[in-house]
Amino acid sequence: MKIKTTDPVTHPEAIFYRRSVVDLQTGAIEIADLPCRNLEDVLGGFGRSFQDLAKRKIETAYCAENPLIVNTGLLTGSSAMTGMRTYFSGYSPIKGSKKGLPSAIWSTGSGKFGAKFKWAGLDELIFENRSATPVYVLIQETADGPSVEIKPADHLLGLSTHDKIMALQKKYDNAHFAAIGQAGENWQNVYMGAVALSTENQLKSKEDKCRFAGRGGMGSLMGYKNILALVAQSSDKLKPLTPEVKQVNRNVIKGGGSARIQPISRGGGGGTWAAYDVLQAFHAVPVNNSRPQGNDLPEKLFRENVEPNYAIKSEACFRCGITCHNNISEKNADGSKGEFLAKFDYEPLNLLGTNLGIHDAGQAARLIQLADNYGMDAISLGVTLSYALSYNERHPDQPILNAATFGDYRKISELVISAGEGNLPEIGKGSMRLSENVGEPSYAYHVKGLELPAYLPETNPGYAWAIAGGHMSMATYGLLTREGKSDLDSWVKGITEDKLHIVGFDMIGLCKFFDIAKGIGTELVTSCLKSEFGLEITIEAIRAAVRRAFLRGLALELRQGYSKAEFCLPAEVFEKPNPNIQLPCITAPEFIAELERRVWAIFEPELEEFMD
Repeated sequence: MKIKTTDPVTHPEAIFYRRSVVDLQTGAIEIADLPCRNLEDVLGGFGRSFQDLAKRKIETAYCAENPLIVNTGLLTGSSAMTGMRTYFSGYSPIKGSKKGLPSAIWSTGSGKFGAKFKWAGLDELIFENRSATPVYVLIQETADGPSVEIKPADHLLGLSTHDKIMALQKKYDNAHFAAIGQAGENWQNVYMGAVALSTENQLKSKEDKCRFAGRGGMGSLMGYKNILALVAQSSDKLKPLTPEVKQVNRNVIKGGGSARIQPISRGGGGGTWAAYDVLQAFHAVPVNNSRPQGNDLPEKLFRENVEPNYAIKSEACFRCGITCHNNISEKNADGSKGEFLAKFDYEPLNLLGTNLGIHDAGQAARLIQLADNYGMDAISLGVTLSYALSYNERHPDQPILNAATFGDYRKISELVISAGEGNLPEIGKGSMRLSENVGEPSYAYHVKGLELPAYLPETNPGYAWAIAGGHMSMATYGLLTREGKSDLDSWVKGITEDKLHIVGFDMIGLCKFFDIAKGIGTELVTSCLKSEFGLEITIEAIRAAVRRAFLRGLALELRQGYSKAEFCLPAEVFEKPNPNIQLPCITAPEFIAELERRVWAIFEPELEEFMD
């Protein structure tokens, strides 16, 4: 970015971001510096891309007019810890309204691709139209600025996410990669395709340790456009750490935002995996399609019960000291590390494990590995599978698909493979469509067409207003279980003020673990912006920009045909309250009705500005 002001709030037009627009149909490529329109543009990520998506009238995700926008945040590639994020935005194949219109969405992941993209000289890349043949796109740093080229990619067809990245690494040194798997290639029957982002650990070890931009099917949109991969090649451009940024990074590691996900050896809980322990205390771990049974089965996947039989190593993203990843490998007879299996984060481990009736760590790891290599969002895949298993449990005489049931690892694996290869649209198109096709939508665990993460809706009515996946764009998932808030005032405030600010991280380029408790409106962020770029931005200005970006996303949902009735939890939550969950009930019809009334009363007047 070119920065010609210290005051981006008053003079955003004095900050320029570099955008390339690629017409995949004609091959035309343009690169230009554009002035920012507002602080959202300056911060970047979905804060910028949603403004551009709002200008499009898109009636189906798979159309030439639906762009794929790839961009970064202001702090991507900076010295600020966790500043590695890449954003993929467009109109979603999987998330959509009952009127059949797709919803605007973004997806994000770490790895080192985002930094390389930024260091090559680009802030944003927009793909228009569709290529007639498979291609990959090469972004390179040159003496004259960034270069963007379209390359033939027939040799990559049919390869897994990891194998595509390994094949490209042989050709391009000092580069990082974003790739889809077979699922994204089979976009017609797979709406939940993910984008895999390469990591330093992956490129050095040759093990499939990708990170993923999974939510919303951006890998499927990438596949529709016939883009199999992106390559960002550049030298590293790391600034020396200033005393101010060094202190911020120290606070990120030691502060409350990331302390609980630090490795156990440092006094933390050992990554997001630790959510099992927290939620099981209330019997609130999703089991068998989000229906906890009040037993101790989830404890089989507690870390302490997995560690004796598998090698577990905590690792970090590039230049990050949080070290939240728990990589699981086979353990050899002598106790040494064997074959790498998968990364255990709470969401994929639960939704491709316990919630499918799978309580064996090795089986769960193999399912995660399959999903990662085919390039499918683990959340959408796991929830859709669990719906199918629940249907078969309820209809033992007339099961669907291969008649898989909870805990049947062999048949569940068959479903994952078939879906990943594009042969099972019933799974690949998500739980909303499957449940409507079989006529039983009440126990399909999605909101607005996007599958819910592994925090029970009984504990999180804030899901209804999330704009890009429950726990990633509305941080109310711990309001009851961690903070003990069950009163209406706390929930109204959480949804309309405090917890929506989690989306700010998906504007600025930082991982949410930078300070997940408070969002980006903190002195840690303002200190980094001043030290890295000389920008004077107040906490209040950042919070206002984040709120505008969130409201713009909410307005886009309404514009795409969502009725208020679709901002709701799965019907089973109300129709069959689960007596096994040992928490105060915050989903009684009266509570939800009053919550909806008060939340909309706050949001609606503000939404008018964004409804044009």
